[in-house]
Amino acid sequence: MWDRYDPRDDEARRRVGPWERQRGRRGGSSEHDRDRAKDGRDVFVRDLDLPLGRDRELVRDRDRVHGINGAESRVLATVGAFRVVSDRDLEHLRDGAPGDPVERLRDERLVGSTPIGPNERAVFLTERGRDLLEANRRDVDERPHEPRQAFYAGLRKPRELGHDTQVYLAYLRAEERLRSRGSRVRRVVLDYELKRAYQRFLQDRNRGRKDGNGRPAREPHEIQAWAHEHGLPYFDEQVHFPDLRIEYEDRDGCRRREDVEITTGHYRGARAAAAARSGFTRYRGVGGMAGGRGGRTRRGGTPRAHVAEDWL
Repeated sequence: MWDRYDPRDDEARRRVGPWERQRGRRGGSSEHDRDRAKDGRDVFVRDLDLPLGRDRELVRDRDRVHGINGAESRVLATVGAFRVVSDRDLEHLRDGAPGDPVERLRDERLVGSTPIGPNERAVFLTERGRDLLEANRRDVDERPHEPRQAFYAGLRKPRELGHDTQVYLAYLRAEERLRSRGSRVRRVVLDYELKRAYQRFLQDRNRGRKDGNGRPAREPHEIQAWAHEHGLPYFDEQVHFPDLRIEYEDRDGCRRREDVEITTGHYRGARAAAAARSGFTRYRGVGGMAGGRGGRTRRGGTPRAHVAEDWL
């Protein structure tokens, strides 16, 4: 974090304009969090010390200074939380701000993008973009043991972009439903994070052993117990992972979670049966690649049907 901008910093003066003002660090409070959580767009910036208004403010990462506004803050945090999001599906975060936040963040080398369809691109954080988010996390003293929102940079499995870009759309449907019931989302957990924790568990006894063969040193009953502890289904002798876990707080203040899976037309036979048996909330993805999903978002609106449908 940083407390003061030195006007003698020539590099900083070159990168930001005279219209930007210095930011002061905001403290955190439960009331402050509740106010920001009323708008579902602010979920992922809730614990970040980033601008939320339409004016650009100075933000420093490790060794650079950037001028960003609230729309750009939301885009950065949202893309980081979901690893990859279609640029079409970020339009509702603009909040009436002039210009295209994705284009400006790309000019700042905070995000990158790759084509996924006609007039559509998948947006992802660069390492510099993730550094900015990590450098501007707020200290939240009242929740010292609460897991933090993870942010990801770079592309993973480019062939699965059509599927991965629909995870955010399914989240929007689920978040809107939860918020209508008085609940508020605390964070999201991608399958990467759950599977990484599982691999650590499997290999924990192999660490530091010269005679280790790399095979999981766990018995089936231990794996089943781990799955139960982490709220994941275990059947057919394996742990089943959702595409997305939403951790939220209901209107009574109780912590809960909802696991979400995106299904496609390829879910047939045993795979379809396993998806149904998992108990996950299922959303049917539309189309193969994201560019074929049909239906554009309205400028300033929220992505709706034609992109991720409830599968009841």
